Amino acid sequence: MSDVPNSATDPAAEKPMRLRDALRKARIEAADRTGVVVDLRDAEVARLEILNEALDPLFAEIPNRVDLFDRGISQGENPRLWIDVVAHVAMGRDKRIYRFVQDTRFGRIVLAESHEVPAIIDAVTDYVARRMVEREHALVATPLPEPVAAEKPRRSGFWTFALGFILGALALFGLALLATLRNM
Repeated sequence: MSDVPNSATDPAAEKPMRLRDALRKARIEAADRTGVVVDLRDAEVARLEILNEALDPLFAEIPNRVDLFDRGISQGENPRLWIDVVAHVAMGRDKRIYRFVQDTRFGRIVLAESHEVPAIIDAVTDYVARRMVEREHALVATPLPEPVAAEKPRRSGFWTFALGFILGALALFGLALLATLRNM
């Protein structure tokens, strides 16, 4: 006969896989998937760091008194290179395309999308310039606050009420006295 065991006659082939073996196999598969995800995330962060370093000359030109921009890479499920509080660069679904987006009150809008770092640098440069012009307009349009004169402390209305009550009572007493003197 042949050396290949027949599954119909071999009792070991009929036994279901033990739970311990199944768990071991599932853990190995999960570790392989996690390793791939970690590698992808590390690749995303590396690409964002390359873009961040390429933006250094742009942010070096911004005057120190302009505090609109707070650039930095946030680590997380989706790493992002923040330009300011409403705009950031993230990697697209394929993890090779840069996506420059801005959050608005109407939702998120894509300002630029490209595989090339220089294209994203141009888009960020335009965005920074527009934000600085908006800041200048806001500073020019805002009037200086006028000095407010210190208000005199208001007197309580109690004393006015008390004086009016006493004068009214005296007037009624005087009328009553006058009426009794006439009747006599």
